[in-house]
Amino acid sequence: MTIDLSGRTAVVTGAGGGLGRSHALALARYGAKVVVNDLSPDGAHAVVEEIVRLGGEALPHVCSVTDRAAVQSMIASTVDHWGAVDIVVNNAGILRDKTFAKMDLDDFAAVVDVHLMGAVNVTKAAWPHMRERNYGRVIFTTSSSGLYGNFGQANYGAAKMALVGLMQTLALEGERHGIRVNCLAPSAATQMTENLYSAEDLKGLSSDLVSPGVVALAAADAPTRMILLAGAGAFEQANITMTRGVHIGAVPDAADQIQANWPRISDRTDEQVPASGAAQYNHEVHHPDRRA
Repeated sequence: MTIDLSGRTAVVTGAGGGLGRSHALALARYGAKVVVNDLSPDGAHAVVEEIVRLGGEALPHVCSVTDRAAVQSMIASTVDHWGAVDIVVNNAGILRDKTFAKMDLDDFAAVVDVHLMGAVNVTKAAWPHMRERNYGRVIFTTSSSGLYGNFGQANYGAAKMALVGLMQTLALEGERHGIRVNCLAPSAATQMTENLYSAEDLKGLSSDLVSPGVVALAAADAPTRMILLAGAGAFEQANITMTRGVHIGAVPDAADQIQANWPRISDRTDEQVPASGAAQYNHEVHHPDRRA
């Protein structure tokens, strides 16, 4: 193994089972000390015992990621005990699936609170420690439901795509402090997905096949601003791109010209992955179709 996480401390949320458990075990196998966070005391302690039996170091911390004070305490106690928080894996999540027409707004808010604000709470608590040491690896768990949509998951998809936007900005802000920020979009058979797909569909989608992606994103030479898709032992990268588009200008029939030019606007030839949000404005102001 060329990746060595010895001397690194990782906090993994929602790690009492499923993907989080797999992530915690994988990081420990590569030498990281792991804080196993979960709402379930039994789950958190069981994973800690599993890591210790394998010769690793781990501590449980039972709290909700939506409880800011408890999250602050978790990060503070981790720093007190092990001296640092080097790696944060934001994995905790819930589902409240229904079509948007039938969805209660409390269920929408609950999903956003856990997935988005929970990840914000944990990352915000760890961020100053990472900045102080000029080192950090932050991994957000996004989803194909956010990237591409999924029927009946408007709340989940909105929260998961919001994490991509958070990642894009934090990667820029963290770069000069040695903090690399990425997203993982897993496909795995877990308690959260067991009622969504058939047993046949879920064959081969072990969460253990996703976690090597977490280890790679936690490594010293990890990339930053990557959306890594992982499932069934396969790994891909998703990109948010911008097409070349067309320049129409300030003309009375601009809307009609947009309608007439949908094929050119959506043509993906020579599309780019913008380095930041400013790339859109620069492209539009200096569009190659613009007449002097």
